[in-house]
Amino acid sequence: MTLEFVNAEKRILDSLIFPSFNLTVNKGQVVAVYSSVNVREQLIHLLLGKTSLSHGEIRLDESFKQTNCAGFLFLHHGLYERLSVIEMLRFTKNLYTSEVSVDDMLRMVQLNAKRAVKIKQLSFSEQKRVQFACLLIQNPPIFVLEEPDQNMDLESKRIYQSILQHLRAAGKVIFILTGNLESAVTSADTVFQLDDNGLQSIQLKTDEDEIDEKSDPIGMVESTQPVRFEKIPTKVNEKIVLFNPPEIDYIESNEGQTFLHIKGESFPCIFTLTELEERLLPFGFFRCHRSYIVNLQKVREVVTWTRNSYSLVLEDLPKSTVPLSKSKMVELKEMLGLK
Repeated sequence: MTLEFVNAEKRILDSLIFPSFNLTVNKGQVVAVYSSVNVREQLIHLLLGKTSLSHGEIRLDESFKQTNCAGFLFLHHGLYERLSVIEMLRFTKNLYTSEVSVDDMLRMVQLNAKRAVKIKQLSFSEQKRVQFACLLIQNPPIFVLEEPDQNMDLESKRIYQSILQHLRAAGKVIFILTGNLESAVTSADTVFQLDDNGLQSIQLKTDEDEIDEKSDPIGMVESTQPVRFEKIPTKVNEKIVLFNPPEIDYIESNEGQTFLHIKGESFPCIFTLTELEERLLPFGFFRCHRSYIVNLQKVREVVTWTRNSYSLVLEDLPKSTVPLSKSKMVELKEMLGLK
């Protein structure tokens, strides 16, 4: 069982939504694609058959060539709010002529106690769990999840992780589309980023991987010369995410903890600002303030507020503003060849 994108490219008029990429999702595998809203929408429309690729194809395993081969969990739930939870699940079971037990799904999403409650009276997270239950009742071979845990409470996120484990064990194909990198890393076995530069793998390491590397038997690995490791590690739950320096917008130190800021999200880093300043200098990073390092390639404007107060405006999605100290303003002008 597979879901496969082969040389998949999408353009709308003269605009490139995403360049050609190849990706295969196998059964029992959870793959997440981290991308912009536009890319996610187009991928969903493609999988729904509402639009077509400009180039390439989406292939389904022969066993998937059936009606309703893919089930979708959309960002907006689309539930009938006047129905009770049990009525909604029974309606879904009849609609898809499913053999899945409604009671089993109620227990899986832990809403048995609220089976008679109207959908509109549930919290947002509880409604999301009803949405999961409806999808589980459909029981498709492919699960496409759009922002599956966005704004959910901690209990619902725990239930969501349990559902993913159930789907893995059942040999389902799970394809997650999200704009939240932390969610992608927490949920998926493999994470990719899809943007103007194409599909790029986001490298992950678990704590167990670190232990294996440190416990190498004597004589198993022959040391020759030091290897320059350019990626910057951050930690998300039990996983370590490795970022290429050009991906980083800026770095901030707050109460002794260093954070990498990337596309509006922040990730804790074990290195100090001084250590990062040294590591990132060859990549065009600049210590603009005692608490900040900025990627100069991402700077759009230098703003003067007062005679001694300056800021750097970045061209990232949230248009971040980073302070620039007076002494560093002088240094920056010299770097830029300005007087």
